[in-house]
Amino acid sequence: MRHKVLQIDSRDNLLIALADMRAGEQTGEQADAQANISRELYVLVTDVPAKHKFAAKDFVVGDHVIMYGVVVGKAVVPIRRGEIITTRNVRHDASPFDAHREPHKWIAPNVSRWKQRTFQGYHRADGQVGTRNYWIVLPLVFCENRNLAVLKQAFEEELGFAAPQMFRRQVAELAKLYHDGKKDSVRESIRNYTFEKTRSPNTAPKLFPNVDGIRFLMHEGGCGGTREDANNLCGLLAGYINHPNVAGATVLSLGCQNAQISILQEQIRKRAPNNTKPVLIFEQQQSASEAAMLSDAVRETFLGLIDADIAVRAPAPLSKLTIGLKCGGSDGFSGISANPAIGYVADLLAALGGRGILSEFPELCGVEQELINRCVDENVSNRFVQLMRDYAARAKAVRSGFEMNPSPGNIRDGLVTDAMKSAGAAKKGGTSPVTAVLDYPEYSSVPGLNLQCTPGNDVECVTAQVGAGANVVLFTTGLGTPTGNPVAPVVKLSTNSALLQKMPDIIDVNTGGIISGDSTIEQMGESILEFVIDVASGSVRTKAELGLQEDFIPWKRGVSL
Repeated sequence: MRHKVLQIDSRDNLLIALADMRAGEQTGEQADAQANISRELYVLVTDVPAKHKFAAKDFVVGDHVIMYGVVVGKAVVPIRRGEIITTRNVRHDASPFDAHREPHKWIAPNVSRWKQRTFQGYHRADGQVGTRNYWIVLPLVFCENRNLAVLKQAFEEELGFAAPQMFRRQVAELAKLYHDGKKDSVRESIRNYTFEKTRSPNTAPKLFPNVDGIRFLMHEGGCGGTREDANNLCGLLAGYINHPNVAGATVLSLGCQNAQISILQEQIRKRAPNNTKPVLIFEQQQSASEAAMLSDAVRETFLGLIDADIAVRAPAPLSKLTIGLKCGGSDGFSGISANPAIGYVADLLAALGGRGILSEFPELCGVEQELINRCVDENVSNRFVQLMRDYAARAKAVRSGFEMNPSPGNIRDGLVTDAMKSAGAAKKGGTSPVTAVLDYPEYSSVPGLNLQCTPGNDVECVTAQVGAGANVVLFTTGLGTPTGNPVAPVVKLSTNSALLQKMPDIIDVNTGGIISGDSTIEQMGESILEFVIDVASGSVRTKAELGLQEDFIPWKRGVSL
């Protein structure tokens, strides 16, 4: 590691420890203008673990704490120069914002090397291009989840899409040990038994080789909640049906629920006025029996799969990529390695005519004015301001607030206030103009960087981003999370090299080279875009895909941070 201390912005009065440091240790690396390494000498008065921050000055009570050039908190007790920043001495605080936009000039990155590049995708009739080719089966209400499970077992096992039965085999071997011995004497044998944890791929022949799978989108909504929840659920499901990675859909309805078939159909028309995708709808209360409905669903879905298998990959420009930009299990390195690296990817795609979706509104707290200044016009900025204020008001109405967003894991690894977390999280959006603001669950249609109103919750956010059309998701993590999605590949990027070594089964790309000084943000961003092209083309499967991590949680518009 070339340096042990980093100052992100010249206005900051906090510094980041890039490695564990002890009380009494003196900082004093040579100045590095590019990395903003401080020229000043600091003597630490407390231990400062890697990823954590320490005071670059003496603070009195009420002083603003500044990082990334913005207010991220305020001192609640006196803080000495060289002292670690914690939840005991700093509380959340953020700068105010308004709809007035300051001039913003964007210098786009040089994309000459990418202009003629293509990925191999599935071209849909509406002009969208998919990175995968799925058939989806979804319920309009949780009452149909059991029937979905019946269809899932039937289709996956008989068509070669089922997961390898690794742990089923382990249970069978343990059962045999138990069967062959007496109950008491076999306990020790079972405790000492070692299962060979090899994850062998499913080698069963696929009847439909051009179909990547059938995805079953179980959820707990559709009835019993508010009409807003039902409308939003139908909008989200319509987004998945309209998604370029989806060839067609089978929909199961009970019949009496809030989320009616007519609402779903209207939401589909909003996103695809001339929809040509097959949408097969089966309503149990209008069927002769449950078995009859499921038999009809099996027959019609099978015919749909025959048509879906006709699709083949063909070259598509990078402008057809829509990238979800997400962080989860964040740490103190997220805002200086992985997040700005995928922010650079977002800038490259914006310059190429593609789209990026930056969500997690509770994690944009404190950087609102910067994003407002980047909005292309007043309509876009006004909508962002209104959605942010509405969201914050909902949180306050139930005695919560954005300041409650950081999780215990975030805090342990150096993100002690929501504004501090937000300032680093916003780096995922790069520096390009904000061209559109989406309310949940609207669909993205404008090239460039889109802001989308969602919670910070990992699965709710990714579910929403894919429902808005993201055909690949870039997901940064410092602590590790297995999050995936049923329809879009989720690329997991570690903020530090130690995480890759600890959890190699979930990490696709390591950005720790930025921390060690072996790579720049721009170099890392370019390598990530190359990886995205491979993923989008189907030549690489993400760890979440290989692990069959298919998380799907619709957001009920209550307070979720």
